[in-house]
Amino acid sequence: MIDEEISNLTVIDALIRQKRPFVVYRIPGEKLPRLLTQAEEEIRLIYDLQELNGQKGFVIAPFRVSEMCPVVLIQSDGWGQSLSLDDDTEEEYEASLQIQEQENFQTSYTKEYADCFQAFINALRDGTFDKLVLSRRITMDKGADFSLSSVFRAACKRYIHSYIYLCYTPQTGIWLGSTPEIILSGEKDEWNTVALAGTQPLQDGKLPQVWDEKNRKEQDYVTAYIRSRLLSLGIHSTESGPYPAYAGALSHLKTDFHFSLRDNNGLGDLLKVLHPTPAVCGLPKEEAYRFILENEGYDRRYYSGFIGWLDPNGRTDLYVNLRCMHIEDERLTLYAGGGLLASSELNDEWLETEKKLQTMKRLITSTSIIANY
Repeated sequence: MIDEEISNLTVIDALIRQKRPFVVYRIPGEKLPRLLTQAEEEIRLIYDLQELNGQKGFVIAPFRVSEMCPVVLIQSDGWGQSLSLDDDTEEEYEASLQIQEQENFQTSYTKEYADCFQAFINALRDGTFDKLVLSRRITMDKGADFSLSSVFRAACKRYIHSYIYLCYTPQTGIWLGSTPEIILSGEKDEWNTVALAGTQPLQDGKLPQVWDEKNRKEQDYVTAYIRSRLLSLGIHSTESGPYPAYAGALSHLKTDFHFSLRDNNGLGDLLKVLHPTPAVCGLPKEEAYRFILENEGYDRRYYSGFIGWLDPNGRTDLYVNLRCMHIEDERLTLYAGGGLLASSELNDEWLETEKKLQTMKRLITSTSIIANY
């Protein structure tokens, strides 16, 4: 962990140049992000989520655990040192938000996406699955003026209701994300998870109150799954929802589950049961998981995995890794997905992924505006 006082986020760019493993993250409701660093040789690699039982540290878990994409555990002594977001560009940044609100959607779907959609929808309409999640990725040139610290700062200022993170390890590479979905959080005898599904744009910046049958049904599937998985471990929860919740410029339907645990050292067992939830996979879960691996056409890697601080004896905050991008030397890879039911239509689902991709695109655009302001 870095001991000296840090006044701003420029340390991030220095850590990247040094190829030093780190994570900086901001929990919803907190004003300042926290920074953790660790020596490369001290990072722990895990290949079964149950190995997280009794462990403490920052977890970076993929959609599918493999030799190429292990669970990475940064084991630091605490939540990390707070960093200031203040800098000289804040006023210019706020002005830039007013400039670039117009979205740039690609309204026509690609043949690759259409072919995948058809395979997925056929499996839904013949009754093999109740729900499947189809995701896709796009690549963009990184650009000479791209700054990790500026993009992270922009995410914290724009997406106040989301969990924001930026991490680098030799095993994962560089990832940045803004996600609204908790997979597990809590401490002592108060724990919670959520069912988050269904998507609508905000209406004049406000949460929509009317949701169609497709969105409500999709959310019901996720809620029922989480309820049954908790009960399979003897966990009886109280529920509140569904209700609309913010997710950047979008809204999802959300149900909260609150519960206590007999033994907080078994968090790995609980995570193995919950991950991946139907919000990023499908139902029936195991069959949907295999179908996605065989038919989606690419490896999601750490997209739709989970990320965050794990501590059975303190506070845990773990989030599903949505609305994220992988950052390489010359390019950026952005990810988005959507839940499909038998009633889903190709154009609607393509447009939903386009809107979700805007979460990361806005950050890239706004920081580029600032650099040339």
